[in-house]
Amino acid sequence: MGVQTIVLSDLHLADAEPVDPARPLWKAFKRQDFFVDGDVTRLLRHAAADAERSGDTLEIVFAGDVFDFDPVMRLPDPPPGPLHWLWRLRGLDTEQWMSAFKMQLVIADHPEFFAACGEMARRGHDVVFVMGNHDLELAWPRVQDHIRLALQVEERYQKNVRFCEWFYLAGGDTFVTHGHLFDPYCTVPDPVHPLIAVGGRARVRLPFGEVANRYLLNGMGYFNPHATSNYIMTGAQYVRFFFKYIARTQPLLLWTWLWSAVATLVFTFDDFLRPPLRDPLMVEAKVDRIADRARATPGMVRQLAAAVVPSACTNPLMVARELWLDRAVLFFAVIFGAFQLVLWANWWGQISWAWVLLPLGVLFPLFLSYSFKVRPETFAKPLIDGNRAEWIARITGVQRAVIGHTHLPELKDIGPLQVCNCGFWSPAFAEPECLHRIGTQTFAWLRPSGDDRELTLWEWPPGGAAPHPYTPAMPARAASSERLPALRDPPGGGSAG
Repeated sequence: MGVQTIVLSDLHLADAEPVDPARPLWKAFKRQDFFVDGDVTRLLRHAAADAERSGDTLEIVFAGDVFDFDPVMRLPDPPPGPLHWLWRLRGLDTEQWMSAFKMQLVIADHPEFFAACGEMARRGHDVVFVMGNHDLELAWPRVQDHIRLALQVEERYQKNVRFCEWFYLAGGDTFVTHGHLFDPYCTVPDPVHPLIAVGGRARVRLPFGEVANRYLLNGMGYFNPHATSNYIMTGAQYVRFFFKYIARTQPLLLWTWLWSAVATLVFTFDDFLRPPLRDPLMVEAKVDRIADRARATPGMVRQLAAAVVPSACTNPLMVARELWLDRAVLFFAVIFGAFQLVLWANWWGQISWAWVLLPLGVLFPLFLSYSFKVRPETFAKPLIDGNRAEWIARITGVQRAVIGHTHLPELKDIGPLQVCNCGFWSPAFAEPECLHRIGTQTFAWLRPSGDDRELTLWEWPPGGAAPHPYTPAMPARAASSERLPALRDPPGGGSAG
């Protein structure tokens, strides 16, 4: 009798998006037609049956971003009090009651998923939720309580459901984490203490990536946040995308982008600079609780917390570049400089304002040259390199690590570790029409093999009835700025997505 573990990441379960007749492609990827609940349910039952036939126990580990609080924009009616204008436009913030309200919406729209997870817990299997960057709001006790209620698990099975802050030691031999703490755009300064105080009220601190999703991408619904190739493009690709999809229904997109990017920049640094909320008398107790949930030791928690990468907010230019604000500043500088040159020339002699075209003709090509040469830095470096693999192995004593976050499934040796990125399940498509899916639904599976366990990478085809070993159909490039062709036929109307 041994322990089997399956690890899934990046389901991004959110509330269902209603169809807008005026903008039929607006956030089409969020529609119920593309929910993955049915496929996840079939996978969990398949894995449970396999473990039970072998006399093994089963751990089901959701390695972060199983829920996505960022795109949930519905508001309570009536609200319990005045709402900030930005919350009304882009969704609620991260105070406990707000996060609990969003979680209730997700639960209401995904009954099949929660029923399946509850079934697994009642069958005696462990269901583990590891927090990622999109579901940091799982830190709130009330949010966790809503999930436990939705699972409908009796008191004697409550121990089978656990919430882990950012990592979990699966089977005692495999380090599982989402991976966002190794990404400078999505890391948080203090994973042990995720809360900050704003206006005297506690809220979850959000990293730059999540603030951008909420305040920027929520107002640009033709861009699919589950596929970075949908929103991280070259300048030429942005221009083509605008005229093909946006010009008719959102012609003022540039204004939406500008004020949203500025709001993102302001609120990102406002959150980043605030000290974490921590009770000095409870620090050790909190570390002990995190360690207990993760099946680790307090020493591991402290060491792993110290190993997170510095936030991109330590370099404001990095953040401004990802928002394209550096190009906006340069563009306005070119316009301002051209008119200043003509104005200066008017001191020496009256000339026509048409002469402004001359400096514009000189300066504008320089602006375009810079704009088209800048490349996005998101996922430019691997989440786990040789040095980081060495740290993880020495801190935890494991030989394997499973991560997610980048949506790039792969299995390879890095330093002393066998590292698996278990991929993603969220509805990523190459275009707003949601015709060609990017990637496929993959997961990691650990099963007893002699005196050890074997780590393999599997695929569950959309709408399928059984998994098969994952074989890349082409080089993984979901994080590239180039579009990918379809890897399979688009899913039908059911729950596959």
